[in-house]
Amino acid sequence: MSAADETATAAASGAAATERFHHDKSPYDAVKDTPKERVDLLAREVIGAIHETIRKHQVTYDEYNALKAWLIQVGADGEWPLFLDVWVEHVVEDVATADRKGSKGSIEGPYYAPNAPERGADAELPMREDEAGTPLLWEGAITSVDGTPLAGTVELWHADSDGFYSQFAPGLPEWNLRGTFTTGEDGKFRIRTIQPAPYQIPTDGACGKLIAAAGWHAWRPAHLHVKVSAPGHQQLIAQLYFPGDPHNDDDIASAVKPELILSPVTQADGSAKIDYSFALDPQED
Repeated sequence: MSAADETATAAASGAAATERFHHDKSPYDAVKDTPKERVDLLAREVIGAIHETIRKHQVTYDEYNALKAWLIQVGADGEWPLFLDVWVEHVVEDVATADRKGSKGSIEGPYYAPNAPERGADAELPMREDEAGTPLLWEGAITSVDGTPLAGTVELWHADSDGFYSQFAPGLPEWNLRGTFTTGEDGKFRIRTIQPAPYQIPTDGACGKLIAAAGWHAWRPAHLHVKVSAPGHQQLIAQLYFPGDPHNDDDIASAVKPELILSPVTQADGSAKIDYSFALDPQED
């Protein structure tokens, strides 16, 4: 059992995700000019949907009080980023990127950390000397939707073979399996890392109580997270998945899309190689 295994908890990772969100995001600035009419519309419809559910299913006071206690516990555990990113974000992402013609995107998730070390265009992701997992070589390029190569960046992060993310679980080096790859004018990149494993989202906190009470599973299929950027183009956030994973079809975060499933090829030395490129949409005027 790893050091992270021994001490990682939902509350600890939830608190880290909440702190990171507060530190990295300024959500109110982006919507400060939203008309009161739109706030009124959205708030009334969300609250109205709750009212309708209560009436339709004759929710009891015991059930209501259990919900109230659970909502309080989600906050106490710092799991609102986890809850929203697992059960809500995929719909927001679908709406936000519906008009894009380039590569498909997916959710960011709660475990992104900005300013990952710069690695160039051809390098290895930072990792421990004894990092477990099948070695993985990824070759690709960044282009515009018309095929023009773009100088840009690929931010890559993923879990280790135990399903833990650096900076959100103890016992891991700060930038383990996190890096930024900057391409030249040809847009090409070449990244060496390890193939991540499927993992369960934390189940010892409030989200885990919901999963257990509803009889759901907590599994996410193995995946690589990326943020791809280039001047004059819309940033792409995506997760890339591996074929044959039993949870590609029932990902708890509902984030898998056919276009995001990779086609790894096993090499003679047992390592895996993938070819996957990104086409970015131009920024809207």
